[in-house]
Amino acid sequence: IGGGGAFKQVLVDSGVDKYIASMMHETNVSPLLMAWSIAAVLRIALGSATVAAITAGGIAAPLIATTGVSPELMVIAVGSGSVIFSHVNDPGFWLFKEYFNLTIGETIKSWSMLETIISVCGLIGCLLLGMVV
Repeated sequence: IGGGGAFKQVLVDSGVDKYIASMMHETNVSPLLMAWSIAAVLRIALGSATVAAITAGGIAAPLIATTGVSPELMVIAVGSGSVIFSHVNDPGFWLFKEYFNLTIGETIKSWSMLETIISVCGLIGCLLLGMVV
């Protein structure tokens, strides 16, 4: 968790958060979809949902101020994105694999797909809530 906070701070100090916020002014992408995407990419690249959520939260925070999106919905979007597609770089993947005595392929077909479905359903729910909140 400490590594996630440190990584987030490195990205914030390097100006990545401001760059992404400035990109939002040039595009019509929903800030919720952008926050979900950032968290999802970090999750797949880094493996840790906690690190992905902390880092994406730090990067996406300026989007709240610049777009006026609900902070609560931003938390849901980041949280949903941070659980997408657990694979071999995630300790939880190996825990699930060994506990149920599965092969890597079986674990991807079950655990990774379940995590992806949860993530996408969370995004859809968040976007639907965004239409009424």
